[in-house]
Amino acid sequence: MRVLKIIGLGIISVIALLLFVALFISNDYTVSVSTTINKPRQEVFDYVKIVKNQENYSVWVMQDPNVKMTYEGTDGTVGFKASWDSKDDNVGAGSQKITAVSEDRIDVDLHFERPMKGDDKASTLLEPISDNQTKITAEFYGHSPYPMNLMIFIGEKFIKDAQTKNLANLKKILEK
Repeated sequence: MRVLKIIGLGIISVIALLLFVALFISNDYTVSVSTTINKPRQEVFDYVKIVKNQENYSVWVMQDPNVKMTYEGTDGTVGFKASWDSKDDNVGAGSQKITAVSEDRIDVDLHFERPMKGDDKASTLLEPISDNQTKITAEFYGHSPYPMNLMIFIGEKFIKDAQTKNLANLKKILEK
């Protein structure tokens, strides 16, 4: 009986310590991934501002060939909204809406319904390196409430891996 009491107190102590540590971890995080595409900035911009083109390079969209996509508005312009609904929990359901477009940046609001509800933001940044080279950066701005912020590093790694694959796919398409 004494051993069970010690084990129980140990488990409670570890949980209390983790909850205490979570108090000092930020709830907000940014994941930023970049690559260089050997094409002029305008050509890269014209492709990435069209949200429907994500069907060709986004690992999330390509993960479920049966994902149901719906679109509202004029693609590539502020207010355009793309929604997805998948039976695959890794894809889930949600939407993204373009909130700002300039020659060097596209901002979107992300809304997730499944597998977890949430709202985040993302941006695509374009910077000309030369006449025929463009640095493209995909940024994701996330928020994780206490005590889930203790697990931010897992979310950051998952998003970074996916964004890295997305940019590699995009580079392959544009450099054909």
